[in-house]
Amino acid sequence: MTSRPRILARIAGDAGVTLVSDMSSVDEHKSYAPQLLAFAVLTASDSRTDEDDGSGRRIVAMATAAGHKIVGRTVVKDDQRSIRSAVKEALKSGADVVVLNGGTGFAGRDVSVEAVEPLLERMIEGFGELFRMLSFEQVGPAAMLSRAVAGVAGRSVVFVLPGSPKAVELAMTKLILPEAAHLLGQIRR
Repeated sequence: MTSRPRILARIAGDAGVTLVSDMSSVDEHKSYAPQLLAFAVLTASDSRTDEDDGSGRRIVAMATAAGHKIVGRTVVKDDQRSIRSAVKEALKSGADVVVLNGGTGFAGRDVSVEAVEPLLERMIEGFGELFRMLSFEQVGPAAMLSRAVAGVAGRSVVFVLPGSPKAVELAMTKLILPEAAHLLGQIRR
């Protein structure tokens, strides 16, 4: 368990009081992070079911392997109303983190971003930028076809990912699992 920063000194100066801590600023920020997160996993698809939803299962497996709990998992139709309703329900269920996969491309039925963005109070632009940068290393210029986004909804965070198993694995491994708790700690401070 990460401890809170210990104040080593209080230095008074022209700019006021400066507190000197025994932690780096990143360590200090992470000290406010919750240890156990509640994840809700949603898959937007007209063709997948709970039984053959490999990407949803992978998100669940990765979150639980990291010590987090799952408060919901469902497959929803690829339409804005169904997606938005499912995200709202996930947020009401107490999810700290909602991970929605599928529907981030440019096909007519890819409406996950449009369904979720109105629910987000603050966008996390760096998530989409980093996801596409990391994807570029795997798939080259096709990475620009992903509209992966993330944002803050109340005291929770919502991630919208492509539905491919490789994209889900990349986002969970490199971005979501390493930083979700840190992000929530900052939101809730």
